[in-house]
Amino acid sequence: MSRPLIAILRGLTPLEAKDIAAVLIEEGITRIEVPMNSPSPLASIEIMAKAFGDIAQIGAGTVLTTETVIDVAKAGGRMIVSPNADVRVISATKLAGLDSYPGVMTPTECFAALGAGADGLKIFPASLLGVEGLKAIRAVLPLGIEVYAVGGVDHTNFAKWIAASAHGFGIGSALYQPGFSANEVQKRARAMVKAFDEAIA
Repeated sequence: MSRPLIAILRGLTPLEAKDIAAVLIEEGITRIEVPMNSPSPLASIEIMAKAFGDIAQIGAGTVLTTETVIDVAKAGGRMIVSPNADVRVISATKLAGLDSYPGVMTPTECFAALGAGADGLKIFPASLLGVEGLKAIRAVLPLGIEVYAVGGVDHTNFAKWIAASAHGFGIGSALYQPGFSANEVQKRARAMVKAFDEAIA
């Protein structure tokens, strides 16, 4: 089962990349994003893609330029996540054959992103929009569009976001922070997966 949970590993270093990815995948989180403002993010992406690219979707977050899209593709990444909805980045992502998840907040941004080819939408920051805002936006979106809630979302509130029509979640500091051991990340990942599975049951 490929759960719609994206691990956001901001601050990850290449030295720990393989071990952290391994425990996430073991616990059932197979979508992994390394933000580009992490130390040597392309090296971490390449390490994880080589080790686990056949069983996990490895990619980059905080992608702001078309040049970065190309760099991520060369490193073996298959997913581009952004905090904003830049149609140039989305178009470059699709041209490179990668999945695109731009950050959106308004219906205008949602439809611009979808028009450029986005595979799904990242509501960011979700805590600012809130569940009622998501319900209102979802009412006008085409059926079947994947919507991920990111920012202020964790295992304690999955159920209410799913009830508001969230498809999945991006999980950052509640899952990984610089200095966390692989064992700590594994415990947190296990709790996230358990909570998600219970919320969709």
